[in-house]
Amino acid sequence: MATLAQPVGPFALGTFSAADKDAFPGLVARERVLDLSRVLAWEPSDIRAVLEQWEEALPVLHTLAHEDALDWRPLDGLRVHAPLEPRQIFQSGANYRQHVIDLEVAHRSPDDPRTVEEARAEIAAIMDRRAAEDLPYVFIGLPSTIAGPYDDVVLPVWAEKPDWELELAAVIAKPAYRVSVEEALEYVAGYTIANDLTDRATVFRRDMPAIGTDWLRCKNAPGFTPLGPWIVPAGSIADPGDLRVTLKLNGKTMQDESTKDMLFGIARLVSYISRTSRLLPGDLVLTGSPAGNGIHWGRLLREGDVMEGSITGLGVQRTRCVEEKP
Repeated sequence: MATLAQPVGPFALGTFSAADKDAFPGLVARERVLDLSRVLAWEPSDIRAVLEQWEEALPVLHTLAHEDALDWRPLDGLRVHAPLEPRQIFQSGANYRQHVIDLEVAHRSPDDPRTVEEARAEIAAIMDRRAAEDLPYVFIGLPSTIAGPYDDVVLPVWAEKPDWELELAAVIAKPAYRVSVEEALEYVAGYTIANDLTDRATVFRRDMPAIGTDWLRCKNAPGFTPLGPWIVPAGSIADPGDLRVTLKLNGKTMQDESTKDMLFGIARLVSYISRTSRLLPGDLVLTGSPAGNGIHWGRLLREGDVMEGSITGLGVQRTRCVEEKP
């Protein structure tokens, strides 16, 4: 495997395997990997088991990252899997101002009397009202969509308009239920990269438009959420509200935006979700995608496309698109 972009900070967490061996939870530090199932007292079988003991584990991980006299393996040569398998995935939609404006313009009805400028102004006013009234838009995703950061993405035969959506994902450290905005970040273990693929052709129900969106159909195909390459601890990220989200398609930059453009930051999203649901260790909170999706460019995904997604300090994921075989 080629040299991988390294995470910021003293260490990160991931899931790895060598040759035909079973995958193991790993500590990544200085282009080396340490098998955590062999060095932590509770012998975790996966990263989620590490997160379930996060407060105990974190200081130990900091110490291990600087211990050279351990059984470290070179990162180069190991297979990198999705860093963890979440029990729950909470996905924020319509959370980037420019992205929502672009989608509103792209989905305008042919007989819409508004000019482009009028449409942009109206949706901007709606977003300002949502932010003021504290109304994020969150829906549920399936864990079976998770794929590795370097796995091929299989485009289903039924997906007419498959699109990319690179996003910052927060990883939950401990059970969170009805937590305040002020304390919400205490429940975040770290951050990773997610590409929340979407088939634009099936976002809205054609048979009954009044039903609205169909997130099951458009977002939950197997492998539609490449994740990773690793989880970077929250303490290594100075400000998750000021990171650069960049996606390149076949080397051409399509998305390049700061998380400053989010309407609702990590703390507000975690708090909002926890008002209804109980967040669990290892759960993912996807924060929405910035402007620059394929529907905006008029260029959707097809066989052979290579997506390269990066977020400041979190590494790089590279995935190739292949068509599903009948």
